[in-house]
Amino acid sequence: MKPLVISAGTAISALGLGVAPTRVALQQRRSGLVPCNFAGVAQGYMGRVVGVENHKLPEPLQQFDCRNNRLADMALNTDGFSQAVAQARAYYGPTRIAVIMGTSTSGILSTEQAYAKRDVEHGTMPPGFDQQHTQDLFSLPTYVAAALGLEGPCLTVSNACASSSHAFLDAWHWIEAGVCDAVVVGGADSLCGMTLRGFGALGLVDEYPTRPGDAQRHGISIGEAAGFALLERPGVRPLVQAVWYQALLLGCGASSDGHHMSAPDPQGRGAVAAMQQALTRSGLKPADIGYINLHGTGSLANDAMEDRAVYTVFGDKVPCASTKGWTGHTLGASGILEAMMCSITLQDGLLPGGLNITQLDPTFKAQVMTRNTTAPVRYVMSNAFGFGGTNCSLVLGAAQ
Repeated sequence: MKPLVISAGTAISALGLGVAPTRVALQQRRSGLVPCNFAGVAQGYMGRVVGVENHKLPEPLQQFDCRNNRLADMALNTDGFSQAVAQARAYYGPTRIAVIMGTSTSGILSTEQAYAKRDVEHGTMPPGFDQQHTQDLFSLPTYVAAALGLEGPCLTVSNACASSSHAFLDAWHWIEAGVCDAVVVGGADSLCGMTLRGFGALGLVDEYPTRPGDAQRHGISIGEAAGFALLERPGVRPLVQAVWYQALLLGCGASSDGHHMSAPDPQGRGAVAAMQQALTRSGLKPADIGYINLHGTGSLANDAMEDRAVYTVFGDKVPCASTKGWTGHTLGASGILEAMMCSITLQDGLLPGGLNITQLDPTFKAQVMTRNTTAPVRYVMSNAFGFGGTNCSLVLGAAQ
């Protein structure tokens, strides 16, 4: 696989707006999770982005107004990302930059709010409700393209919790095929009643802040986030070397094990396949990876499966941990958020160990970290495994 450079990147989450506060929170082991009090739900904890309610979209794009697109717009205007894309647009032209976004729910909160105000007698939604520009899964990439002035191909990936990770794989295919010269990849998922109540109904929400890898873990904490990366071929366009988050996409792998709608294959066969494919495409060996950002949701079944899968591929030699104790599970946005965290690892040599772990699950065999450490790292892997048996793994490397 020919590598791609991540020439710009950004992420917002409960840790703050941008990569800088994310880095500080990781260094200080400060979680962004707070008791849930959203959409009438008071179960467990959540990772909420501050300021979404008061954020305004640009006047020409007001028809896109919903929580999900507000998150996206906030991220676009963080870390100088929109300015970086503008420079790329001037070089390649607006038709040669594609947009590939991952989301699992899009702007469904808008539909929930509209449905609560529906005309019950006539079965109609309130006047002014715009499903196409809010809840529709294509709303996000359409908004991002419009906000950035891009006219290339657009794609939505709604692949559960692997959505924005899989966007990287699709971007590589498109660039390799000559469909475009660069791609804005990423995603956004926002808090809504459906996910908060849905995961609660499945018995997958921990009453405490999520504790991936802990022996007493009991589920997830839902979070929201948005993030973006600009992917392009290295050496084609002069880049501003001062942009610290430059990294390389070296490999990506995906699989679908189809084991169960909401439970992972206990043997982790799909996860193993995705990790092995990512390694093969990157030309690296398991021993070359310096850190693995685990999908690590905090549920009993997911964490046990992933530990088995990681041990199958890497043994107990590669340090690994989940960062969802900081942000909660941001669903379709978790892939891009954690790719930005991996960029911090490559830049700083910071290997975040899992939060909220009192006692590591004694059945685990992989080298799951419970404390932060620092070490030079050249290559990292980021895992994302979603409902329906969809799996995606990325290998990122430090830019030379």
